[in-house]
Amino acid sequence: MRGHKGQGLGTASSTKRSQFWRTDWFVGVLVVLAILLLHKATSIVETLENRFYDYGISQANKKPSDQIAIVAIDDVSVANVGRWPWSRDVQAQLIEQISSGKPKAIVNQILYPEPQTERGAPFLRKIREAIPPDELVANPTLEAIHKIATEGELALNADARLAQAFATAGNVVGLVSFTPGEVRGKPDKPLKQVTLKSLVKASAGFGVEAAGILEPIDILSSKIESIGHGNKFADTDGTIRVESLLTDYYGQMVPSQALMAAVKGLNLTTADIKVSEQDPSIQIGKLRIGTTDQGQMRPFYYADKDGKTPFSYDSAFDVMSGKVPPGKYAGKVVLLGPTAAGVGVEFPTPLGGRGMTPLEQTAHVTSSILSEHFVTTPWWANTVAFLVFLLVAAYLIVLLPRLSAGSSALVTALVFAVLLISAFVLLSRFNYWAQFVFPAVLLLMGHLALTTKRFLFTEAGKLRSDEESAETNRMMGLSYQGQGQLDMAFDRFRRVPVSDALMGNLGNLALDFERKRQFNKSQAVYEHMATLDKSYKGLDAKLSRAKNLSETVILGGSGAHAGGTMLLDGGGVEKPMLGRYQVEKELGKGAMGVVYLGKDPKIGRVVAIKTMALSQEFEGDDLVDARERFFREAETAGRLQHQNIVTIFDAGEEHDLAFIAMEFLKGKDLVDFCKTGALLPVPKVLSIVERVAQALAYAHRQNVVHRDIKPANIMYELESDTVKVTDFGIARITDSSKTKTGLVLGTPSFMSPEQIAGKKVDGRSDLYSLGVMLYQMLTGVLPFRGESMAELMYKIANEEAPDVRLIRKDLSPQIANAVALALSKRPETRFQSGDQLASDLRLAMADFGLTESAAASPKPPPSSTDFDKTIVSSPPNIGSGS
Repeated sequence: MRGHKGQGLGTASSTKRSQFWRTDWFVGVLVVLAILLLHKATSIVETLENRFYDYGISQANKKPSDQIAIVAIDDVSVANVGRWPWSRDVQAQLIEQISSGKPKAIVNQILYPEPQTERGAPFLRKIREAIPPDELVANPTLEAIHKIATEGELALNADARLAQAFATAGNVVGLVSFTPGEVRGKPDKPLKQVTLKSLVKASAGFGVEAAGILEPIDILSSKIESIGHGNKFADTDGTIRVESLLTDYYGQMVPSQALMAAVKGLNLTTADIKVSEQDPSIQIGKLRIGTTDQGQMRPFYYADKDGKTPFSYDSAFDVMSGKVPPGKYAGKVVLLGPTAAGVGVEFPTPLGGRGMTPLEQTAHVTSSILSEHFVTTPWWANTVAFLVFLLVAAYLIVLLPRLSAGSSALVTALVFAVLLISAFVLLSRFNYWAQFVFPAVLLLMGHLALTTKRFLFTEAGKLRSDEESAETNRMMGLSYQGQGQLDMAFDRFRRVPVSDALMGNLGNLALDFERKRQFNKSQAVYEHMATLDKSYKGLDAKLSRAKNLSETVILGGSGAHAGGTMLLDGGGVEKPMLGRYQVEKELGKGAMGVVYLGKDPKIGRVVAIKTMALSQEFEGDDLVDARERFFREAETAGRLQHQNIVTIFDAGEEHDLAFIAMEFLKGKDLVDFCKTGALLPVPKVLSIVERVAQALAYAHRQNVVHRDIKPANIMYELESDTVKVTDFGIARITDSSKTKTGLVLGTPSFMSPEQIAGKKVDGRSDLYSLGVMLYQMLTGVLPFRGESMAELMYKIANEEAPDVRLIRKDLSPQIANAVALALSKRPETRFQSGDQLASDLRLAMADFGLTESAAASPKPPPSSTDFDKTIVSSPPNIGSGS
């Protein structure tokens, strides 16, 4: 017995361990650790970060500095002057031509590590040295030979000619090249004077370490004003994303050519470069450049625009030939270097596409410094990125396992989008680099891993359980049907997978609903059958018949006549009554009721009757409350007597239908006039909205708020220019419906921010909705649009509406200001009354000028109805509300 007991304990312990390994939170921990290991062991995440960085840079739109000019030794120059490298006397001619235009600096990207030797120069020097000095005076012939040899030797000394050009210019920034590497001893030779003069004061290690250097030859370096290095450092994928502003050569900090070019552009010197290693940053005068702890900055790269490069390029041949006047370079920083094909190298940049030559790259870096367009990592970015990582990890471990599949997908998608959009906006608009890609990757991969695990271990088990209970649900449905509880039977049948047996059961259930004269429910059963198997035998005919019966036999309880529609022998139909009104025909159908054309037999008044099936939307105490609220709202709306508000004649309840009898309106709602191609003239639009604003002002003074102002609730007859506001009080009733019709079936496009937030609303909410309608009637589009309901509601609550003149440039500032004020996010900054809005619109109409052509009414769009162009206001929440 003891052995059996011990075995039982061991089995229980094993089961607990098995359940532990399968828990969602434990899988979440494993996923977080796996992603961290992947990040540390590979460059996958780094590559994704870099690609996102490149995309953000390429999408930003910034204008480069106009202080920079480029003289390129391009293909045209090589074709006309000769193959590269050119003789240094030719380069001297080019330098002299540029310097004559008085630029601030000439940044020369040509390295001169060796002298240029001419074969004839040594022989001329030997001839000159072979003539004794004391014979020059006595022998005129020897003196002439000595002079010719001296002049010839000077003419053949191209280095001296170039040095003279440098000296004449007086502002040449030369080039040095470093060999990166770890320093182990002392340098082979001391730095030349010009390099020493260009050094920046900073601690060793702040710049990128270098072990070797190539400097210009003595005769040239002595005439160069300052020096800078041209080394480029690529990321692991070969792309140049950073500029090393300083290079550490045995503890001596040499600036880059781009940094020196910016210094010259600001009329400063090397002494004005200050290094702060705590931030870290480099300051030039009052300009501060955020860097890494090795003195590297992230420059901005300017994309081509309309097929044009961001910087203007002049061919060196055009400069030398005088085609480009030197005066063009007055007061500018001129970058000079080779760009011809096959000369030097090209570097990939975040812009992608073609490679970029060192000359072009230096131009982008220099402009980034001068225009302060460089990308920085602010002090808070790494901390925030770490906190975001912790929050994502906590979400995967703690919260995600508690959410359903749909909720978790929505939350994950929202957080994922927020992370990437935040990183993109910070980068493209504010030049801040916050590395949110890693937590975004963790979020996405963690969600996929956990949902896959959940499906394999949980959802798959649930599916098996559902399959096992399908037959139980079907049998319970048959049992409920036998007891006459048809609604409960339908609920059970809807849980059963499709089969021939189920389709037969559903067909019998639909017939039972028809026997009880509940034709709308019979139609719902047939529609459900169509979703399961549209080709089921005879289904189309049965569904069509159910729809016809549902539309015709709409009134009356089960089995009772009481004034409801009766199906008579021979197919005749007796006209039903609602209260004292005789129902003539159906005009339209909505989610919570139907609109009928009715007539008061006693006085012959034609009315529109709007019905609401409260008993189908509410139950128990909610039904009592809804009925009281319905009549209270109907009474309130009935008190409104205004020429622009539809008149309410009567309200009542019959056949489980609550109804409101109201003024029958000719014309149609404004929905069709909000579409591009069918817009009304601007004066007409302003006139309509001005009258609606007056109507709302009147209603608000009576303490009545509409809550659902939209084009579908404004009736307009073009011929008589009549405007009527409908559906006062309906929004308050439908908002409490168990189907939430106004929220789910409609669209929140016209809801105010406070209405979306669920706050208490007043008349200013109606004015916001009217502003949205005005915007749409003027432009044909809504101010806020989104791919999903969540995105749309977020924009309404948080984003400012775009200026209406971005779409309609012909609108006056007065109109645009009125629209913007109506769409203000905060109620206290909007129009405070409809009278204020109406007054502004009247002023706008006066400023607009009502010419005969402008005031002419366009032809109305084709009517969607077939009853003599006579349309009443739409039923509650019909359509999308747009």
